[in-house]
Amino acid sequence: MLDLDAMDVATTLPALVAAHAAVREVRLVGSRADGRAHELSDWDFIVETDDFERVARDLPELVAPLRPLAEQWDRYSNDACYMLMLRGPTKIDLFFPSEPREWAPAWEATPETLAAIDHHFWDWALWLEQKRRHGSRAQLEKGLGDMYEVLLHPLGVRERPASMAEAVDAYIAARAELERRFDVRVSRELEDEARPALAR
Repeated sequence: MLDLDAMDVATTLPALVAAHAAVREVRLVGSRADGRAHELSDWDFIVETDDFERVARDLPELVAPLRPLAEQWDRYSNDACYMLMLRGPTKIDLFFPSEPREWAPAWEATPETLAAIDHHFWDWALWLEQKRRHGSRAQLEKGLGDMYEVLLHPLGVRERPASMAEAVDAYIAARAELERRFDVRVSRELEDEARPALAR
């Protein structure tokens, strides 16, 4: 496994994914590529492939050396996007622009989906915090609205949050109620990494 404390994401991630025979190129884009990044900025990579289905199937194995706390396909991206969350917290998005996507239906909370919902919430929360720090007010407002419609409201939250702090409080309360109702408990490992960054 990799020494994550010493890892250079810009070189390590492309090397891992480009080792796949069907990957033509892995390219860093976004704020990390053009010098606009801050401490919490995510790492966006474009992945070019000759065989998306094969690469998609093998991605969990390719990124396993990173020991992700969470990984899943983004249900609400316009292109196929594989999302990783590492300790730090470090958010990594792998975009496949040749694979357009329609948004999935809103999340449905069940005992089986609650962990995936939790992973998605903290990933999304960090992304929105990045937009807040960049001063991207319009993206923050839209993102909070989308989060409410497809994630928070289906969990039982009745009012659209006006800030990330309100979204976090509403989510934690809704999750607690669902854990009680379903008699399950979601791991707090990802929350323990992500939540302190939201309070800075």
